[in-house]
Amino acid sequence: MLLVLSGPSGAGKGTICRMLLQEEPRLQLSVSATTRPPRAREVDGVDYFFVSRERFEQMMAQDELLEWAGVYDYYYGTPRAAVDDALSRGTDVLLEIDVQGGLQIKEKIPDAVLLFVLPPSREILAARLRGRASDAPEEIARRLQWAEREVRMLSRYDYVVQNDRLEDAVSVIRSILTAERCRPGRARWYQGW
Repeated sequence: MLLVLSGPSGAGKGTICRMLLQEEPRLQLSVSATTRPPRAREVDGVDYFFVSRERFEQMMAQDELLEWAGVYDYYYGTPRAAVDDALSRGTDVLLEIDVQGGLQIKEKIPDAVLLFVLPPSREILAARLRGRASDAPEEIARRLQWAEREVRMLSRYDYVVQNDRLEDAVSVIRSILTAERCRPGRARWYQGW
């Protein structure tokens, strides 16, 4: 199964992903490709595949990406080969990507499961973004405007999960994973009856 986690910046997607990967051994995180330079302590092939703009454009032209987007003067995308390989081995794949990318995935892989992670309110989201102390006020305002656009697209997702309490959000997502794994098209244990 391909599981896509999207939602506004500050919704807690990264933390949820880390917890899911610790608790779900059948789940593997897909590593995205990007043209942006690595930040301190980021490792190529672990955090991202860091590629040149020319290489990324070649990947787009050769349909090597399941989805891609231009964000803040850089490209980001999901390499198709690694995802296809993991799925063919029976491994569930987790993608943490923006809404635009999630909708691209759904077009190419209709049985992908799309989850939208949402904080309880706009005010809480704003407080979380300010609490990071990593963005200027104008950047926070821009992220909040973008969040409003993303929220308008959540009805195109399969599930919406409120991240008020982290442990509860992870529990809900694990329940969704369990239910989705029981769909006849995904459950393999009954074959042979």
